[in-house]
Amino acid sequence: MTLATASPCRWAAARLLPGLILAGLFLLAGFRLPVADAADMPVATAARVAGDETRTRFVADLTVPVGYTVYVMANPFRVMIDLPQVSFSLPEGAGENTRGLVTRYRFGPVDDAHSRIVLDTDGPVLIDKAFLQKPKDGQPARIVVDIVRTTQETFDAQLAAESDTEAAEATPQDRPPDNSKAAPTAARERKLVVIDPGHGGIDPGAIGIKKTKEKDVVLAFGLKLKSVLEASGTIDVVMTRSDDRFLTLRERVKVARENEADLFIAIHADTVRGGDARGATIYTLSEKASDAEAEALAHKENRADIIAGVDLEAENQEVTDILIDLAQRESKTHSLVFAKKAVAEMAPVTAFTGKPMRSAGFMVLKAADVPSVLIELGFLSSRQDESQLTSPEWQNKVATAMGRAIEKYFATQLAAKSP
Repeated sequence: MTLATASPCRWAAARLLPGLILAGLFLLAGFRLPVADAADMPVATAARVAGDETRTRFVADLTVPVGYTVYVMANPFRVMIDLPQVSFSLPEGAGENTRGLVTRYRFGPVDDAHSRIVLDTDGPVLIDKAFLQKPKDGQPARIVVDIVRTTQETFDAQLAAESDTEAAEATPQDRPPDNSKAAPTAARERKLVVIDPGHGGIDPGAIGIKKTKEKDVVLAFGLKLKSVLEASGTIDVVMTRSDDRFLTLRERVKVARENEADLFIAIHADTVRGGDARGATIYTLSEKASDAEAEALAHKENRADIIAGVDLEAENQEVTDILIDLAQRESKTHSLVFAKKAVAEMAPVTAFTGKPMRSAGFMVLKAADVPSVLIELGFLSSRQDESQLTSPEWQNKVATAMGRAIEKYFATQLAAKSP
């Protein structure tokens, strides 16, 4: 979106796990739901502002949940909340009774299909949280946006980083060679694995008891796994990132699809508040999470991006749905085969949770034509797991075991295709 005064300063929000210590603050957040029918047009019935000059919360009540996108802009400083078509039934003078970082707020239609709420702020701010509460126990649906004060320098740095990201998306041929494409499948004799260390850049991911950052340990493990696979002499590897950079989930999926990957492995670490949870878990894609815990975790991951992973613009919706369904069914089958082999090879060298294989609707697993898994290596909220995750010896043992699982998985594929 482009406005006359400035380009929006956006940043994809990272997953917010229970107990996460926020070390980075984000410029964009969003969540999309199907737009309601005209007969059921959402109505904004109330809005309020709370907080102080350090942290301020804006809450809008709605008759039904709606999709939204939140971002900040400068000249003047303000927070934009973009919505589908919404009817505003707020009392006279709404928007003038504010406090904290918000000097006033405005609202109304943008065009026949979209509405907007604008929060004017008294200086540069960043979005700390943005989330949707569904109706429950007689309470309405609510969009909640938390903003925090920042410096002009930090705000400008984030704006510059976003501008770089937008320019790279517009001219993918100019992107750094870190994600360079491998040879086309037809010309390849070796299998290709895309390794995706989660988070990066201003998004640290989970934070451990000893302040270990998830983005650092998963990158170190990803590079170790890359070395193991390349040493086999039979597998090529592409990293979605090999340094401390931020990538949206859409970009991560795009690397897998453009390289026509034979296997996509997303690497993460977990954290929980309280309890003594520890061990690894391997997730495969499911449109319906296998249990409530997996569903909750997938929802948090998905808040890091708001754009679907598969784009088949040349086909009508019915054909697109069929093609995606067929491709995903085959990919899910292959993903499960690999997940089982990974658990079998890794179990002797590292602990797993009580349910080592789970399924969830992670956005990053939604490359329809690429078998994909997401591996949570352990819990940074566990002293034992945190110590292991930062141990080069442990990383080498687990990466070697995972490498064996990958080789056996590809060997099984080749055997199945042999006459």
